[in-house]
Amino acid sequence: MRKVIASPFVTLDGFMAGPQGEIDWNEPYFDEEMARYVGEQFAGIDTLLFGRGTYQLFVQYWPTQGVKDDPVFAEKMNTLPKIVFSTTLSTVTWNNARLVKENVAEEIQSLKRQEGKNIVIDGSPGLIHSLTRLGLIDEYRLRVHPVVLGSGVPLFKDLKEKMPLQLIDSQTFHSGVVILHYQRA
Repeated sequence: MRKVIASPFVTLDGFMAGPQGEIDWNEPYFDEEMARYVGEQFAGIDTLLFGRGTYQLFVQYWPTQGVKDDPVFAEKMNTLPKIVFSTTLSTVTWNNARLVKENVAEEIQSLKRQEGKNIVIDGSPGLIHSLTRLGLIDEYRLRVHPVVLGSGVPLFKDLKEKMPLQLIDSQTFHSGVVILHYQRA
């Protein structure tokens, strides 16, 4: 069975974005080592999941500027199948993207039963919150950055009960970023 993997950038104090949704705090840490790690992770997936906000951010970048800045990774981003979860969007235009407006749990369970590689959620804090509450995320590959924001959009939100996790692996980069790879216990 395929796994759903959340793979967000996170601050040391557990935020995925600042109070206004800003994510510029991670830019100084996206070096060759991080790019290599992300490339290795993408080799093991064949589907991307996005919430509305991350989709809108990425669709403005990867098909155009991303091709100029990083053509190899842009090729992956632009060709991989993408599923966008949103109740407010009416269409999605990115290559190989489709929109899911309802029945999120059923859609994820169906994806997990299909043949293929793993499925990753890139960014998309609202989607991570929803799928975590539904118990549909199998692994968390947290890229913890040595930055403290003090407030912002948390990685975990509105959990009704504790969620035990088991550490699978950890890795430290020269930049100070620590990869923490957990699965549900």
